[in-house]
Amino acid sequence: MSRPKIGIALGAGSARGFAHIGVLKALKEADIPVDMIAGSSMGSFVASLYGAGHDMEQLHKLSTAFRRKYFLDFIIPKMGFIAGKKIKSFIRLFTHGKHIEELKIPIAIVATDIKKAEKVVFKTGPIADAVRASIAIPGIFVPEKINGRLLVDGGVIDRVPVSVVKEMGADIVIGVDVSSVKKNAEIQTIFDVIMQSIDILQLEMIANRQNASNVMIRPPVGMYSSKTFTHIEEIITAGEKETQQRIPEILAEMERWKEQLHEK
Repeated sequence: MSRPKIGIALGAGSARGFAHIGVLKALKEADIPVDMIAGSSMGSFVASLYGAGHDMEQLHKLSTAFRRKYFLDFIIPKMGFIAGKKIKSFIRLFTHGKHIEELKIPIAIVATDIKKAEKVVFKTGPIADAVRASIAIPGIFVPEKINGRLLVDGGVIDRVPVSVVKEMGADIVIGVDVSSVKKNAEIQTIFDVIMQSIDILQLEMIANRQNASNVMIRPPVGMYSSKTFTHIEEIITAGEKETQQRIPEILAEMERWKEQLHEK
């Protein structure tokens, strides 16, 4: 291949993760290819829709039409407040019931085995099951059971799965971090408590991920709550604009790869 293989690591962030759509849109408009994607939590949701073949216009329409009612199926709490059956049906519908290995580019979906404290990476199997596991925010969603494993949100163990993209064979890794720790944050619900706690726990891990990626994109979405599904348009735009500013840096990385290839 006369160009580097480019992999994208789409990070966790709940509603702020819609910025990933803006990132992908900006890359496409700049003719920067996306050869593979790894996603955690909301990143896996966007990756699965992209991999299923939805173009940028379709992704945009799907996202701006998304509402919390699509995944709110409350149950009597035992291991979570939300059963997750509605969101799984939504994912299955819009990924056409496909398996991960059937997608148009290689996709990896990250989840956390809460019993074994291990990272689980899905590269095959039903998309809906894997994404449902990857978005299972602990204490909010009931964990997903797959092959005897009890799985929760991929962001718990690997918020921006840069290492997974490298293992997939990417020459250049672009990470997208939509996490945000607010000081003096407004904490009103159990969702706020859990999300803020996860964000704080991940601070050091995210710093290490930045060093491991070639380019780390951080859309300015900190002003939006991770549970805000009423500002999706603005969140997508933030991802697009931030990526547009980083295009020269990405192109420079691609050129550097070519120069190193010729030197060998």
